[in-house]
Amino acid sequence: MDFLGNHIEALIFCAPKAIKVDEIKTCLSEMFEADIPLEDIEKGIQGITSKYSAEEYPFEVVQSGGGYQFLTKPAYQASIGILLKQQSKRRLSASALETLSIIAYKQPVTKSEIEQIRGVNCDYTVQKLLEKELVEIKGKADSVGRPMLYGTSDKFMDYFGINDLKELPTPKDFAVNENEIGDSEPEEQPSIEEE
Repeated sequence: MDFLGNHIEALIFCAPKAIKVDEIKTCLSEMFEADIPLEDIEKGIQGITSKYSAEEYPFEVVQSGGGYQFLTKPAYQASIGILLKQQSKRRLSASALETLSIIAYKQPVTKSEIEQIRGVNCDYTVQKLLEKELVEIKGKADSVGRPMLYGTSDKFMDYFGINDLKELPTPKDFAVNENEIGDSEPEEQPSIEEE
């Protein structure tokens, strides 16, 4: 029964929202190619609920929305609130996202090339991206003054959940097809009626 309980626990843990007993039964029946009795599933859920009710665990199994899910215990609300507040501070501003996008797609790129594309000074934004370790200096350009070349870091990959720059969407994925020749029929010109 512990073996079945482990599978039930994994399903509750991985479900993006409260998982119903019927859904658990369907998954387990397909997994084991046998009809799993509801009583066994309910007994497994009771065992998991009992296990996580112990004080040593900061989370518990809660029944809600007709199903079961893992939720943090109320005693840990304050620390989670602090984490969420800190994470919201770490969000990138629109200007930081624009600058980061240019660096990601044009790297290695100089600050003056970024400014030429954005049309504004980006000293502060590039500095903030360096501090957040989303961008790193990749070397110096061979042009006059030998300006720094910027590129994305491994932390950039982690931040956006990608493994390779090839996973970035291509610019054509964002293109809006406006005013293309031959796309739409010309509007009819109003006729001038003679009186």
